[in-house]
Amino acid sequence: MTNQEIIQDAEQYVRQLFSARVDEAFTYHSISHTQSVVQSAATMAEFYQLGEEDRMVLALAAWFHDTGYSQGAAKDHEAKSQRIATTWLQAKLVDAAVTEKVAHAIGATRWPQKPANLTEQILCDADLNHLGTEDFAGQHKLLRRELEAMTGEDISKKDWRNKNIRFLQEHQYFTDYARNILEPKKQENLSLLLDKQNGKKHKIHKEITEEFIPLPSSPVAKKKPAVPEPENVPMEEKTKKDKEKESRTERGIATMFRIMSDNHVNLSQMADSKANIMISVNTIVLSIIVSVLFSKLQYYPQFIVPTIILCTVCLCAIIFAILATRPNVNKGTFNHEDVQQKKINLLFFGNFFKMELPDYEWAMKEMMNDREYLYGSMIKDIYYLGKVLAKKYKFLRISYNVFMFGLVAAIIAFIIAFAVSAD
Repeated sequence: MTNQEIIQDAEQYVRQLFSARVDEAFTYHSISHTQSVVQSAATMAEFYQLGEEDRMVLALAAWFHDTGYSQGAAKDHEAKSQRIATTWLQAKLVDAAVTEKVAHAIGATRWPQKPANLTEQILCDADLNHLGTEDFAGQHKLLRRELEAMTGEDISKKDWRNKNIRFLQEHQYFTDYARNILEPKKQENLSLLLDKQNGKKHKIHKEITEEFIPLPSSPVAKKKPAVPEPENVPMEEKTKKDKEKESRTERGIATMFRIMSDNHVNLSQMADSKANIMISVNTIVLSIIVSVLFSKLQYYPQFIVPTIILCTVCLCAIIFAILATRPNVNKGTFNHEDVQQKKINLLFFGNFFKMELPDYEWAMKEMMNDREYLYGSMIKDIYYLGKVLAKKYKFLRISYNVFMFGLVAAIIAFIIAFAVSAD
């Protein structure tokens, strides 16, 4: 069976398990929650470009991570889920290493979460992705209802709010993706709970939340709240919407810069790797020529010209490969006027490595307090990374072209030399 077929079979098995064995009292830990985790995990797997095996492990762990609830109790459900997943995967003759990874990933979701690798980090963040979404309030109402059904005790709104506040304050996301995409909204949800705890009301947020997450017992499920026309929206609401829009824009800009920077760094690493290959190959060829051919040329003078051509080709290829990787460091200093006039890019180490810590700390605070200066520095950083990349790949292209065409020329010269010597 292919990996995709195994994942599809696992999905079908888990859906049947939840339908037949999981008590309806588990209103939060339902198949809907599992589907949400699977979808969130798949999004992050695509973002991090995980390999085929890691994607398989992540998908299987996401589907099985709450199957332990089929045995009727929430306690130690992770261990139960591990046993269910292991038994099923072994029956499907899935590789033992993959089965073990799936079990470890499910175990990592036990609170407090302790992921040991990127795959487990993604699963942990996907399992609690709703903390950083508009879905937060609705999902925690479902969780409260589930706990009340399991314990047989009513949980007051105040106690539940306090528990949620403590949980949000203690929780942390593990992946950069979740920190950038989910963490800002999580902090907003925490802020709303803290405001409610302090007696502040958030009518707008309540209406929006209930409209998105209508619960069976909620009046919203019966009647959708009226949405005011744009011209009738109070100025306070408009201001809040503007702030939310600006916050989303800020997160989008930060994500864009981070992705662009990561792409540039990855391209630079690829260029260095290609240059290293070229240097290694040509160094080996030169070593063989010097140790073997040079000592034989006095007996085979017809090979002198081809040997010189091959040596020249290897030497030129090495030189251009070294030029592609040779570092270029700036003076490493700046003055207060450079910072005040926004001339210096403090994000590049070559502009500050000779400065004292207090001077650099002052300059960084100046830049962080000036949005235009900060964004300008980030743009310059991306731009000059691109310039360095262009230089690297230019020299690399020359190195590879010299090696390719020069090697062909050297081989032709050796063939001609063989032909002449044969005659």
